[in-house]
Amino acid sequence: MWVFAYGSLIWRPGFDHAGSQPALLQGFHRRFCLWSHHYRGTPEAPGLVLGLDRGGACRGVAFRVPGGTAAAVLRYLDDRELPDGAEVVYHRRVLPVRLAGEGTGPGITVPAVTYVANRACRLYVARLAPEQAAATIARGVGRMGSNRDYLLNTLNHLRAMGVRDAGLARIAALLPEA
Repeated sequence: MWVFAYGSLIWRPGFDHAGSQPALLQGFHRRFCLWSHHYRGTPEAPGLVLGLDRGGACRGVAFRVPGGTAAAVLRYLDDRELPDGAEVVYHRRVLPVRLAGEGTGPGITVPAVTYVANRACRLYVARLAPEQAAATIARGVGRMGSNRDYLLNTLNHLRAMGVRDAGLARIAALLPEA
């Protein structure tokens, strides 16, 4: 089984895996499109989290999970991304991703589990100006830490992979001094 990571899963997967490779997902892009009232904000001061939204393409990481641990990894990911009693902000999907690393050769496409933003969810944000996103992210703090750290960790790990995400870089550049 493969798992496609595009945000915090890149730098904090939380599950054992047999390897990882840079990967490309077509048809979706990474975007701060979901309000966070728990993980990166509170109901009084919401934060924003990343989701895969329709259109474009997204570079991320594909983690290879051995078959013997696949069921446990899916349970872990569902608990993390689709917690019981919470609003369903993501849909678990299996989508084709193109691997770009050693061992498989460039251009090999594999099915990968990923979590796509639920556009019907009340926490979905259709359009948010970069300035608004930066102001929200600057003040957001939740159970998993600051929204600022979430953005900067994701951006730094993408840069280390050689991935330039202009949207995230623009938001980061607009953050007020910490």
